[in-house]
Order: sequence, then structure tokens, then C-alpha cells
Amino acid sequence: MKTWIKNPLAIYLDDDNQGVQGIQNAKGGIVIDQAKIIELVAGGNTPVADYDEVFDASEHVVLPGLINTHHHFYQTLTRAYPDALNKELFPWLKSLYPVWAGLTKEMIHVSTRLAATELLLSGCTTAGDHHYVFPEAVREALDIQVDAIQQVGVRGALTRGSMSLGEDEGGLPPCNTIQTEDAILSDCERVIDQFHDASDGSMMTVALAPCSPFSVTEDLMKNTAVLAREKGVRLHTHLAETFDENDFCIKVFGVRPVDYLERVGWLADDVWLAHGIHFNDEEIQRLGKAGVGITHCPSSNMVLGSGQCRTLELEQAGAVVGLGVDGSASADCSNLIQEARQAMLLQRLRYGSAKVTHIDAFRWASKGSAACIGRNDIGDIAVGKQADLALFKLDELRFSGAGDPLAALLLCGAHTADRVMVAGEWKVKDGEVLDCDIDRLLVQHEQARRKLALT
Repeated sequence: MKTWIKNPLAIYLDDDNQGVQGIQNAKGGIVIDQAKIIELVAGGNTPVADYDEVFDASEHVVLPGLINTHHHFYQTLTRAYPDALNKELFPWLKSLYPVWAGLTKEMIHVSTRLAATELLLSGCTTAGDHHYVFPEAVREALDIQVDAIQQVGVRGALTRGSMSLGEDEGGLPPCNTIQTEDAILSDCERVIDQFHDASDGSMMTVALAPCSPFSVTEDLMKNTAVLAREKGVRLHTHLAETFDENDFCIKVFGVRPVDYLERVGWLADDVWLAHGIHFNDEEIQRLGKAGVGITHCPSSNMVLGSGQCRTLELEQAGAVVGLGVDGSASADCSNLIQEARQAMLLQRLRYGSAKVTHIDAFRWASKGSAACIGRNDIGDIAVGKQADLALFKLDELRFSGAGDPLAALLLCGAHTADRVMVAGEWKVKDGEVLDCDIDRLLVQHEQARRKLALT
């Protein structure tokens, strides 16, 4: 059916269309046919295209479906974990690695469903995840995640993570959480062939994602890049998240993280990095020139005290900036509209309130994130793009008195979408996920948490 989403209270268009003409051209709403946007309707007009049904959006602020580019779904099982509280990254990881080594198939499935559902309710239509823990019991973790995400109905942007450098070789993770390089590369090839869909409107993409400099060997970084480029998929890793990580690179590899990135063949525009905090001016220019993407994870960076990503300088240099909620054991929630607010506020501390606006945060959470994961068919409200939309109402006490509806979403703190559409289909109505028993999901998730905590 063709649907006219009529007369929105406000609508966010990409930067290029934010002028008066762009805003006017969509004031009348959006027409959806199947999975795509086929028309933006000028204010006061009716659609040129035929339509079968009308949704009155006069009480809704309309955003492109938000895109999460970095997460660790399994970490929803270890939120606010007592032994990991009030620690910085390396000791935090050492507290949690032994726990995560106890993951089972059931735990990965339920944590993926819960994280994807939580993201969906926050207006996120594409859920990215970086899974890098593959204990003996869950060697096919990506298969489990694909099934869980398909049940929720969001788009998946999964990255097959890996760890190969154990404590006995100078790395950070314990030996029972790592795999051999041959096993990693073999499974990487398998999941690409089985699950990656590069077509327009794809519901599932796969990228390759060695975890971090302190958990994989230099050879694995190089060989993963070769495989990814043979298969036409993107590359992802953590980089420059903390001073400890920078010091590790200098001690073990003899160079700073960006030099290491270049040495292993990763300084390229098919790469996006999680965090990207501790770069100097010269490194920012090199990253920008290469077109590398950066996922800003403000909540996690604040919880762990890691630092502030230099978003504006990175963008000015030519790098792409997107958003990620990061793992729920560090950010402790999977809410992308709240993460956009955090990004705006944290970046204002660095640059000032006049230089970072709500528009910047929306750009990072939509088109910037789409570019990070290599998609140009989502992250934008425009003719020909996928019909992924997040609609928010301003009917809570926190919004009362707001003058600018679009700015109010972040300034007043929106947290739950009223409606969410993925590929032209409503997945959330009246703030509730369709075809999902939330109470049952919570019970299953709590049972998994208790079991994991006992390992």
C-alpha cells in the first residue's frame, strides 16, 4: 500500500535540505510506496502520487530512522556489573572478560533480541553490533544474532569480531576467550558468504572487525583486511579509545595507533573506527584525507572516563562521524535518541554551545552513521531512499512549553519513539513494539543474566 504520512509537526531533512526551500518541500509530509520514499509533499499541498492510506503526523516530529554503528549486544547481560563499577577501560575489561567467557547460545540470542528491541523503541532502524567473544560453546555467534535480529525486524549491520592475542602473548584477554587466526578467517569468510547482502534495501550486512590493537595480532589485522577487500565488505575496530591503548601500541608495535592502522593497511575509506578519541592534529588530517569513519560513543566515553572525541575537527578534515551506543556494560543502555542528546551535550563542552547544535547530533545519528557502515540508501529522508522513519510525540511533561519541536527532542530529552517504520512497515505503534511480548523477553533476559553471573 501507498501511505501518506501527512503534515508532520516537524521533520528533519539532511543538511543540504535544511534551508527554507527544503523545509517547505516536506511540510506536507512523505509518501511511502512499498519500502521506499516516493514523494516529499510541499506544505499545503496534497501528494501528486496516488495513495491508499493516510497517517496524520500533525503531532509527530519525523526523523530518518536512526542508525547505530557500534554496540556489543551481549553486554546487556552485564549492565552495572558490581566488579566492574568505577573502573577505566583496561581494568574494566579484565573484570568482565572471565564473565563473558561463559556466554551460551541462548544468552547471545536473548541479549541480541533485547538490545535490538531497546534500540528500535528509541527510533533506531538499523542496529549495528560488534561481537568479538567466541567461547567454545558459541563459535557460530553471528548465526544466532542474525536469527534474533530478523525476529525483531530491524536492519542488521553485524561485524564479525575477533580476538587472537591472549594474555600469554602480551594481550589483554584471557586465553579462553581467543581463537586461532585460521579459525577466525575461516568463519569470517563463511558468515560473509552466508549473510552479507550488498543490495539496495538490504536488511543484513556483515563487516569484519578484529577487536582492538590489544587483543589481536598484527598479522590478523593485515589478513582480515585482505579478506574483507576480496569479499567487498567493510572493516571495523576499536582505536584510540584511551591513553592506555595508545601506550600499548607504542610499547608493543613501536608506533601510535594511526601509524599502526596505516602499517596494517587499514587507513582507508572502507574502515570505520569505534571511539577515536586520542588523535593528535596530524593524525586527524591523515584520517580525514583517507576518508576513515569514526563512531562517537559519548555515554560510554563518559562512564569509563575515556575522553572526548574531536568530532568537528574530524569532519572538517574529511572523516565521517557517526554515533554508537557502545556496549551496555559501559554505556548501560541501548537508546540512540538519548545517545544523540549525549553527543550534543558532550561536544558542547569541547566546542561551545554555538558550534554544536541538535542538527549536528541528528546528522551524526543518521546520514553520518549510514556513511560509516557504507550505506547510501538509508539515513536520509529523500525520494528514492528506504522508508525507515522514527516519529516522536511531544506529549510528555518534559516537552511542555517547547517552542522548537525538532530541537526539543534533544534539549528536553526524548527517549521513546511513538512510531517506527522499517522498510515501509510499522514496527512500533503507540510506543509499543508490534508482535513482541516484552514481559516474556524481560523474564528470559533476567534468567540469562543470573545464569551468566554464576559462571
